[in-house]
Amino acid sequence: MTTSTVTPPSPAVPAPAAGGASVQLRLDGRWLTMCAAGLLTPGRGVAVLLPDGRRQAALFLDRAGRVYAVDNRDPFSGAAVLSRGLLGSAGGRVFVASPLLKQRFDLVTGACLDDDEVRVGVYEVRLAA
Repeated sequence: MTTSTVTPPSPAVPAPAAGGASVQLRLDGRWLTMCAAGLLTPGRGVAVLLPDGRRQAALFLDRAGRVYAVDNRDPFSGAAVLSRGLLGSAGGRVFVASPLLKQRFDLVTGACLDDDEVRVGVYEVRLAA
């Protein structure tokens, strides 16, 4: 898990619906392809299994075309469900609300908006041609 900022798509990177674009996460100092960008639907999440075979990341595409990646594990319940949460915004912060207990997690920082002592891991993410 690495803490970082979200990398918005640049004009040179194809839009998610364009053929060949992929979502990549930065893990252990290298970029790894997680899935085709076309699998992401604005406002919904996708879970991906990380290379260690145990952890999962939740990938999100917002309606502005920005991609985000956080740990898929809900720290309150322990269940791998954040990819099934709802996206929203509060005070200019984009968040995912857990589908179980409804806590909201900032997609840029991982901070829980409902409990200052809890956070989820965030990953540096990008769209690549």
